[in-house]
Amino acid sequence: MKFINFSQFFKDMKKILTLCSVITLLIVCNHANAQVRTFVDVAGLDPAVKPGDNFFRYVNGRWYDTVKIDNDQAGVGSYSFLNIPQKRLLQNILDSVSNAKNNMGSIEQKVGDFYTSGMDMATINRRGYTPVKEILSRIDAINSIPSLLKFVAAEMKTGNRSIISFGVSPDNKNSKINIAHVYQGGIGLPEKTYYFKTDSATLHVQSAYKIYLGDLFRLTGSNATVAKRYAGIVYSIEKQLAAASKTNIELRDIEANFHKVAVSQVNKTQSNISWVSMLKNIGAVTDSIDMAQPAYYDKLNTMLKSVSISSWKAYLKAATLQNYADRLSQPFVNAGFAFNKVLSGEDKQKSRQQIMTANVDNYLGMALGQLYVKRYFNEGAKQRVLALVNNLQKSFENRINQLDWMSDSTKQKAKEKLYTIIKKIGYPDKWRDYDKVKISRTHYFENLLSLSRNDYQYELAKLNKPVDKTEWMTTPSTVTAYYNPPANEIVFPAGILQYPYFDFTADDAINYGGIGMVIGHEMTHAFDDQGSQFDKDGNVKNWWTKEDLQKFKQKTSQLAALYSTFTVLDTVHIKGLLTLGENTADNGGVAIAYDAFKMTQQGMGGEKIDGFTPDQRFFLSIARIWRVKTRDAFLRTYVNTNPHSPAMWRVNGPLMYFAPFYKAFNLQPGDKNYKSEDQRVRIW
Repeated sequence: MKFINFSQFFKDMKKILTLCSVITLLIVCNHANAQVRTFVDVAGLDPAVKPGDNFFRYVNGRWYDTVKIDNDQAGVGSYSFLNIPQKRLLQNILDSVSNAKNNMGSIEQKVGDFYTSGMDMATINRRGYTPVKEILSRIDAINSIPSLLKFVAAEMKTGNRSIISFGVSPDNKNSKINIAHVYQGGIGLPEKTYYFKTDSATLHVQSAYKIYLGDLFRLTGSNATVAKRYAGIVYSIEKQLAAASKTNIELRDIEANFHKVAVSQVNKTQSNISWVSMLKNIGAVTDSIDMAQPAYYDKLNTMLKSVSISSWKAYLKAATLQNYADRLSQPFVNAGFAFNKVLSGEDKQKSRQQIMTANVDNYLGMALGQLYVKRYFNEGAKQRVLALVNNLQKSFENRINQLDWMSDSTKQKAKEKLYTIIKKIGYPDKWRDYDKVKISRTHYFENLLSLSRNDYQYELAKLNKPVDKTEWMTTPSTVTAYYNPPANEIVFPAGILQYPYFDFTADDAINYGGIGMVIGHEMTHAFDDQGSQFDKDGNVKNWWTKEDLQKFKQKTSQLAALYSTFTVLDTVHIKGLLTLGENTADNGGVAIAYDAFKMTQQGMGGEKIDGFTPDQRFFLSIARIWRVKTRDAFLRTYVNTNPHSPAMWRVNGPLMYFAPFYKAFNLQPGDKNYKSEDQRVRIW
């Protein structure tokens, strides 16, 4: 649940939890026959852990110590890992439509035939790397910088990105219009710092990546010696590009990552790239672009001359093979898995069904989403959740009114923004069409090219056009939620409207501690360190007084410093600056959801259920929605690259600063997570 760079889109890591009962299945279940749920796993509570020492462990400890992570997964539990059961529901749909007789051109035909083509591993293996031979031959024919850049431009149109990352999204200063953006790219490791750190874990990743690069060359005909030499060349080029790139923390600076420039100007200053020709070749008709990270392109411009054409050809081959490895025969898939295993800790490859279900969701997500909503989604959930959203808006307004550090003028602007937020729940009002996509039942690689080409043209068609505020940036079945600053919108797909986040039969404490906390989290993103820089219309524009902004920055810096003290693995700490936006949203989300819950009849009462007060059930629900266990390798990568804190600290972090939690579970000085009032950070 994060602010997403929509041109590069959500890369994150999504997985599992065994569902006892899901809201999406209520449409096919008879309520009268549904199993009664207590919602609080009383038997799973760990009495050996005091709530004030580690609330995450108190609620989830027994589960955490006994649950097994499947060999083909990096983790198990709620949130993003809940997407695995979701994929099983999608697989049911895919099995059905792929075996049915569908009308040509229908979404059922395209979804079913694409799935079938990817399941045909006999044909895929027989073809080997034949599908990319023509691309590799075109790389061999490159003999100059202009021909190199012409190749790069042509490949971008089918999703084969390398040294240039292009996208279309709103103008930071005029959010009503979509403009062209170019971002740093060009590297294969997860983040810049992986090329320069020298700790043993990072060195292991570097070594595995070089082996992977060598394997790709070897699988396309190079002998071991040549493959190793090419891998070294590629790694050297990437390291040079990484040196001129920004870290994930630096990428969080909104102002520092927006530079709208005239194409004529950068065509002169970066003449080797030749932006006029590049933009023409990719079909982008524009006289200006946002060059988000100019230093990267300055370096690229220099390297186009300083690096030999033969070295660039090796680099482009490696980039192409990495982009297409999982679309080729099994040896290429195996090579990719061997490298990914180092990052994720997974012991076993996912089944072909799992891989293809994810691919259909990625490439035909809105078509598959229509089938998912029709089969599984309970329409009543939209209105029920909308009521919660409205209640939390009121709660947030009350909290803004009570802030002692914000002036009345800034409070008024904050409330204006709060009530301008667009609310999207369940699925889009209008579905994306795939009319221009032709899908064959027998040509998997070509299907992927067709879909990628369609995605590129879909994106390009937005250039210099008004922003479509009805568009969704995630599929309806995904277990996620997001806030989008340029649109000032919060989005809750159908996938997250299920237990443990939401259930029609649950009491308010459970739903407000679940989906309520998520709603509050996304609302707070409008006012975190990034979202706060956008006004109610989605433009980057200061709406704060100088004094209020200074106080806000002081509070967020305190929060970043506190989270940086939390230890995840051995000497690995949370990156407080990388996770600042999400931590701010977690802390705000808990507070806003709690205040909204206290407006309900149950919240105002004291009746116990399962031996717990309403307030206790609210906090137990919060700990339950972050019930996650991951492999150490995955967690190490996660901390280095992901803007969210690990699950344990999404529970313990906000609660150790929230007074009602102290009262509900009688926290006392001496408890490990006890913080004195002067140590507690309250922003919203």
